[in-house]
Amino acid sequence: MIHRNLLLFRGARYLWWSLVLLIASAVLYATQGTVQPPNGGTWQGYVLGTIGALLIVWLTFLGLRKRSYNSTLGSVQGWTSAHVYLGTALLVIATLHSGFQVGWNLHTLAYVLMCVVIASGFFGLYSYLNHPVLISKNREGGGRAELFAELFELDKQSRSLAQKCAPEVGIAVASSIERTTLGGGVYAQLFSGDDSFYVRGAGAPVRNADQQGVVDFVAERLPRAQKGVEAANLQQLIVLLCRRQAVLRRIRRDIRLRGWLKIWLYFHIPVTLALLVALVVHIVSTFVYW
Repeated sequence: MIHRNLLLFRGARYLWWSLVLLIASAVLYATQGTVQPPNGGTWQGYVLGTIGALLIVWLTFLGLRKRSYNSTLGSVQGWTSAHVYLGTALLVIATLHSGFQVGWNLHTLAYVLMCVVIASGFFGLYSYLNHPVLISKNREGGGRAELFAELFELDKQSRSLAQKCAPEVGIAVASSIERTTLGGGVYAQLFSGDDSFYVRGAGAPVRNADQQGVVDFVAERLPRAQKGVEAANLQQLIVLLCRRQAVLRRIRRDIRLRGWLKIWLYFHIPVTLALLVALVVHIVSTFVYW
């Protein structure tokens, strides 16, 4: 539904606008004479450059439009659809403006920054179209609060049941709960990093990534259970720990998906600002030195 509403907004209106703009730009590029190779210094190159510059400036206004809740200048959905299609067309128009000539100079820097901004925009589009669906599926129709509520309840039940088992089991389970990590730095959030530990016996804490360590520890204890009641408690405890393991996986996946949905903006926006600066330098240097 999101894909349809965004990319096919009002019959893919802005797709057709972009195609018309690209055809007109290609025709304009083709009209350049044979006296010198096509480049940004011909009148056609200046026209293409002006179109590209205006597109860059207009594309940066999407963020402002999203925050202008009372604006009557079209819907945010329409602006976003136009942003996607016209931003893609910009890549072709800017390339035609350059005449496929690149070098180690400020002009190429502006072009490269533009390509980086567009590439990050493509990643943002992919995240916007796919991650919300994955997040909803991972949460099974609920919210993150429900996942944490289930985790806390499993923690409570696991602690209570572990106290009825051998002391080393109680220590292992309690320490695994206390030393469970979620989120953390950027890398941990984006790649579901897990620095969890648990205490095994009287030794030092050992790694408990994905809670597999404590699950294996309790499972190893099961064949050596002294009483039938202890064996039943250990079996039930393993079920709780495995359920807790599954909930933690879902929470980490939720953090990861939300992180990738947002992180691209922390790259896209600063590079866009750098592009605007490079664009100004490109224009000023062109008119001053050329």
